[in-house]
Amino acid sequence: MARLALNKASLTKLNRQLKAYQDVLPSLDLKRRQLLGEQAKAKQVQRAIKQQLEALEPLIASDLLMLSNREVDLTDIVEVVGVDVIEENVMGTRLPKLNQVDIQVRAYALLGRPHWVERSVEVIKTAVELRLQLQVADRRRELLGQAVRKITQRVNLFDKVLIPQAQADIKKIQIYLSDAERAAVVNSKIAKRKKGAVA
Repeated sequence: MARLALNKASLTKLNRQLKAYQDVLPSLDLKRRQLLGEQAKAKQVQRAIKQQLEALEPLIASDLLMLSNREVDLTDIVEVVGVDVIEENVMGTRLPKLNQVDIQVRAYALLGRPHWVERSVEVIKTAVELRLQLQVADRRRELLGQAVRKITQRVNLFDKVLIPQAQADIKKIQIYLSDAERAAVVNSKIAKRKKGAVA
């Protein structure tokens, strides 16, 4: 680190820096709190999607025996044709958002298949869509976690390092300048006494 210049110019510069740090800190802290709120929302969304998937498990389990019937060919009956994921800017953090999922159901004869096939297809379709939503929710939460960590580091840098360091440097310069001023007064008094003693 550069050596601290003990003069009025560096004191003025440090005072300006300190004011800038103190002006930036509240907005950084506000952003951190907002990101924490978004992270909590993302966690709730993720939890809700997991609960929906868990609610589907009994339906899938009840159809499992029927799905194992080799006479009814259900391979590739549900296929994901397209997934549209857009980016959303949340407080400077680019987050994925699932816009649309195109799921195509292979054509099958309604009368030529058992009655449970239609319900199974709908359950599988819903499960696939929920799994895609869960993947996007996981990624959102991961990115929000990174953003919170980064902004917390910045807040701590300003709050625990830059502001205290600037305050300590300002104090050193003020002490040095007041000591130099006092020494100048003492030297001038000594010079006056010498001048008065000589005369």
